[in-house]
Amino acid sequence: MNFDLTEDQLAFREAARAFAEKAMAPHAAKWDAEHVFPVEVIREAGEMGFCGIYTPEAQGGMGLSRLDTSVIVEELAAACPSTAAYITIHNMATWMVAQFGNADIQKQIAPKMASGEWLGSYCLTEPGAGSDAGNLRTKATRDGDSYVLNGSKVFISGAGATQMLVVMARTGEPGSGPKGISAFVVPADSDGIHYGKAEEKMGWNSQPTRQITFENVRVPANNRLGEEGQGFMIAMKGLDGGRLNIATCSMGGAQAALLRARNYMHEREQFGQALAGFQALQFKLADMATNLVAARQMVRLAAYRLDQGDTEATLHCAMAKRFATDACFEVCNEALQLHGGYGYIREYPLERYVRDLRVHQILEGTNEIMRLIVARRLLEPGVAEAIQ
Repeated sequence: MNFDLTEDQLAFREAARAFAEKAMAPHAAKWDAEHVFPVEVIREAGEMGFCGIYTPEAQGGMGLSRLDTSVIVEELAAACPSTAAYITIHNMATWMVAQFGNADIQKQIAPKMASGEWLGSYCLTEPGAGSDAGNLRTKATRDGDSYVLNGSKVFISGAGATQMLVVMARTGEPGSGPKGISAFVVPADSDGIHYGKAEEKMGWNSQPTRQITFENVRVPANNRLGEEGQGFMIAMKGLDGGRLNIATCSMGGAQAALLRARNYMHEREQFGQALAGFQALQFKLADMATNLVAARQMVRLAAYRLDQGDTEATLHCAMAKRFATDACFEVCNEALQLHGGYGYIREYPLERYVRDLRVHQILEGTNEIMRLIVARRLLEPGVAEAIQ
């Protein structure tokens, strides 16, 4: 069992770190304070291949593994968790388009998304269907060679500033549950699409979040992803990787916070000695590092399982997302505490990391839902033994 990164993965990490330190880190505080969506920087990331990391090469992506993706995303998130998180959402949407779109979509839309020329938003959550995604109400009614979309989505990252929407809508009868859901790729400027105000959020301020309303929006049937009724399956397959992506964004923020806490402990003196000399604070730093490494190993194991098509990949992804987002938030919170009053002011980035990472425990399925996924699977015969 080899836990070392390959030469290629080390090269990906260095490239991502260099890009993040140059193009993202110096501006992250301003993006947060002024609510700037750094579209041009995201497109620069696309030029590096980071907008289509695991999209197949045939559709313009890098065709990398989910493990490779985690290595790259962690470095981007260390500079700006909010912007890195949007890049991962775009990657998820791009992969869905490339993986499940027909030949025309794969040729005309996927490469533009993989390059970052067109940015995407993922539209699943609704006002009355957050965790209960199988009961969404946005309706897609077949009308000749088109579908007509009606309904609304909420908490949509990038909404109003992106070019393509990946939308989950009900094509089956009311009450048809997950089997009645289909997926569509929809141009974001289509007639009948209305965008709400940008939400005022605790964190994630470098990406806009809006409600989207669909009012008799006509979508060519050719823009359906997969077959009718496959939308929920497509969404869940996307979310396996999405959960690892958001867990990795938490790891990146926690790694940056840990390093700042370590450095601060050497620099700051109290009662005649550096903070690094106090055993209680040494123990705190040790626990922070231990939890971060545990989270990283869980995420990388889950990524490996997903890459291998393991039958329990969804279980591993849910466990990794739950543990990593909880543990890494606490790492950032403890790093802020170690900085004392300085950690609470915006001159230092700790309060931004805490605000940005807090939402990771909610999105891509709340951590309470992750526990349900894990528990229900573990109650099936043989599963607890299979993951030993």
